Amino acid sequence: MTRALIALTSHSELGRTGRSTGYYVGEAAEPWEVFRAAGYDVDLVSVAGGEPPVDGRDENDSTQNDFLATDTPKAADVDPDGYDVILFAGGHGTMWDFPDDPDLARIARSVYERGGVVAAVCHGPSALVNLTLTDGSRLVAGKRVAGFTNSEEAAVGLTDEVPFLLADKLGEAGAQHVPAPDFTEHVVVDGRLVTGQNPQSARAVADAVVKLIA
Repeated sequence: MTRALIALTSHSELGRTGRSTGYYVGEAAEPWEVFRAAGYDVDLVSVAGGEPPVDGRDENDSTQNDFLATDTPKAADVDPDGYDVILFAGGHGTMWDFPDDPDLARIARSVYERGGVVAAVCHGPSALVNLTLTDGSRLVAGKRVAGFTNSEEAAVGLTDEVPFLLADKLGEAGAQHVPAPDFTEHVVVDGRLVTGQNPQSARAVADAVVKLIA
């Protein structure tokens, strides 16, 4: 059976705004639904474990309500062996704790180097900006990727609050960031790396992963 791991942020403070943040529920719930429908065994993980902070929940969405993560193991306690996929769900919280978490990097490196798929959506690609392989090279170097664009960040009024602009940082890591019009579904597949631009792309990212593994 194919096994997938969905990674969630544990960061809850939105910069200096005084607002809360976390993982964007649809960006985890929709891939969870797609993977389960494909017969995958799906687990969750978060940086700090426990109940991850939530952002962008639609309480009228049955998929989100069925999914809602109430408890997760922390990344440090997860054995990556046996996972065929890791998907980094977005939400602004990821910008603070995904890039430098050594255990998320360890898990993703193991999945990728064993021939598995690494996927990320919206701000989830923040997990990729510092991710290196065993040989020291960056996973995204020379690859085409999608991720939340600078213009989308400006549109939500958070350009000056996030610790970096995701599209720029992906470029600095050697990736070719491929944008589409703001808040439209957009997925880029480059080998075994699957990335999506925004919340509208979450289900399509998961569909692309399933197609890749089939």
